[in-house]
Amino acid sequence: MPSSLPGCFSAFLKPKQKTRATKARDEPQKALLDDRLPRRNDDKSEEPQCRYLNLCCDYSCNTNGPKWSEDDKPPEYPGLDAGDLWAQDILSTIDQTVNDHESDLRILSLQLHDHPELGFEEKYAHDLLTNFLADRGFKVTKHYLGLNTAWRAEFTHLKGGRVLGINSEMDALQGMGHACGHNLIAVSGVGVALAAKAALEAHNIPGTIILLGTPAEEGGGGKIILLDRGAYDEMDACVMCHPGPGPAHSASTGTTIAMQSIEVEYFGHSAHAGAAPWEGTNALDAAFLAYSSISVLRQQVRPDHRVHGIVSGRDWATNVIPDYAKMQWIIRTPTYPDLAIFKDRVQACFEAAALATGCKVRMNFAMPYYDLQQNATLAHEFADIIGNRYGYATSTASSSASTDFGNISYELPSLHPLYAIPTTPHGANHTPEFAKSARSPKAHEATMVTTKALAQTGIRLLRDDEFFYKVKQDHARAVFRRDI
Repeated sequence: MPSSLPGCFSAFLKPKQKTRATKARDEPQKALLDDRLPRRNDDKSEEPQCRYLNLCCDYSCNTNGPKWSEDDKPPEYPGLDAGDLWAQDILSTIDQTVNDHESDLRILSLQLHDHPELGFEEKYAHDLLTNFLADRGFKVTKHYLGLNTAWRAEFTHLKGGRVLGINSEMDALQGMGHACGHNLIAVSGVGVALAAKAALEAHNIPGTIILLGTPAEEGGGGKIILLDRGAYDEMDACVMCHPGPGPAHSASTGTTIAMQSIEVEYFGHSAHAGAAPWEGTNALDAAFLAYSSISVLRQQVRPDHRVHGIVSGRDWATNVIPDYAKMQWIIRTPTYPDLAIFKDRVQACFEAAALATGCKVRMNFAMPYYDLQQNATLAHEFADIIGNRYGYATSTASSSASTDFGNISYELPSLHPLYAIPTTPHGANHTPEFAKSARSPKAHEATMVTTKALAQTGIRLLRDDEFFYKVKQDHARAVFRRDI
């Protein structure tokens, strides 16, 4: 399946308010913004004692800040009294379940790492993970919703409970393997599902767990396709995580930025470059004019906007006027509304180059990735748990990376923390060095800690009515702010 999907997905080029089926347990909806519901106290003395760190987990190897190396020691942190966190017995069940499955999850991670597959081609990962989950009591749907490598694993305990969604990514990068750590993301999703299932059963909590295997995050927008086809409609919230560089034993619940891929093709006419160049129409000239125009445009765009691209050809020769040139571009902005405006400015550069050279131009705009909207209540809970229980410091700084999970966060309450794994200098995400880091034992250990904290956050959503309504209230406020 190509990464650029026009036509039926072109509606993503403008904001879309998707109507989700109303659930009886969501009522009364109008109360979400009422003062009758509890609100976070503005008195700082009464805030939860989160462990926050002002870092920027931006997938880069910025040498101005500390990074986690393999030589760093685990943190020391005090033990917890029985009343420090809610429902200690449930948290202990989750800890023990992840510990019990840790060796199996490590094997899964290495198997995925050693069999990297590109987006929409994750056949090995699809079969490996679905068989693993089916053997452990989940109802599995393979080739989910018409995507050959998507899947769904579901478990329900009792009736009338809420639904926790979880995502496992699987795809790798061309020529680099798992240089973004999706092998770790995949097993974290499996671990969260196993731990949540065990907690529901052991403590008789009504609820449903839905784990989705989501293909093609690296440019294919697998989650967006699944969202459009209804895969997330049943969920009350959805969680996942992502590894990156950063200080030892740290995480971030900041935002990511919006992104859109653009494919541009120029069509000219070939001619002999020495004998009769005037008879040709140079498609390579059009590409270089567009590239130069965008380079000039960068001076007049905001510092938080990004545009980057490459040029390729077909059957080029030095003595032939090129009749074809292809460009691949990505544009990024802090929010999706900014993206739509920036796209028009970049598109004008492509069109102007075609006009100046006499070439024809064809542009294909892939589905946009929205900015990530972390749910504030879920983020605070995650930070409290991973800080107080495991000694991790959590940041709220934003990242300049992008994810198709951003589109999910626009539709339902979502949590997508980034967490640090040990890396080498200049070995951040999307480098061969990071692929090596993603299979290290310490990277797996950090993934298991994050998995425990995500599962504990998700279980609270299922068992705690007041907490759930705070989560819904935060999401309603975010939607309201976007609609103003």
